[in-house]
Amino acid sequence: MEDALKLAILESGAPPKALQPRFGDYADMFDRLLGGRFDRFDVRALEFPERPDSYDAYLVTGSSAGVYDDLPWIAPTMDFLRSARGRAKLVGVCFGHQMMAETFGGRVVKSPKGWGIGLHAYDVRSVEPWMDPVARVAAPASHQDQVVEQPPATRVTLANAFTPFAGLTWEDQPAISFQFHPEFDPAYGRALIEAREDRYAPEEAERAIESLAQPNDRERVGRWIERFLAT
Repeated sequence: MEDALKLAILESGAPPKALQPRFGDYADMFDRLLGGRFDRFDVRALEFPERPDSYDAYLVTGSSAGVYDDLPWIAPTMDFLRSARGRAKLVGVCFGHQMMAETFGGRVVKSPKGWGIGLHAYDVRSVEPWMDPVARVAAPASHQDQVVEQPPATRVTLANAFTPFAGLTWEDQPAISFQFHPEFDPAYGRALIEAREDRYAPEEAERAIESLAQPNDRERVGRWIERFLAT
């Protein structure tokens, strides 16, 4: 990633504490994926950059929270994203994807489809300039909430039957988002499922863990994000 870019991560969540000594936090995972250093702002503690144009780009991480939760940091984070609209590039991952969708006119709910865990494959619906031409990508997922109404002025970049709005790009601002987790390496994906085994049916967890042994496109998606940020 180009050193000249000023990049910040808006931390809206963290891995389970028991896993952090081994895997780090979400910002550490993105540092490893993207090969660059981000300044960090814990939006849960109401930490925000001084101005929305203080950085060239913001990346919003995953979270165990829902965008509909009555938490004191949700509305201020949405307000910050609105203020940054068109003034900085935005990237959202999982909860960040959902928050961007909700902030900019979409709708997110706790899906009746249940949990999406393990390695998920997504069809490429729109090849954007920052993408390379490929028909399908596979990446780790861990979510129960989903975007159910597409925000205005967006194109769907990635989709499957379980997650119809798995990837979005905005037409009226430099912004992209993904429902899945390119920052999760397979070892962390497995450890996370094992740490949360009480949330899933045993056979569901077993299938998800087995799927994580298959080839994935984490690094490809990481390059997509890098190219988006660099252009």
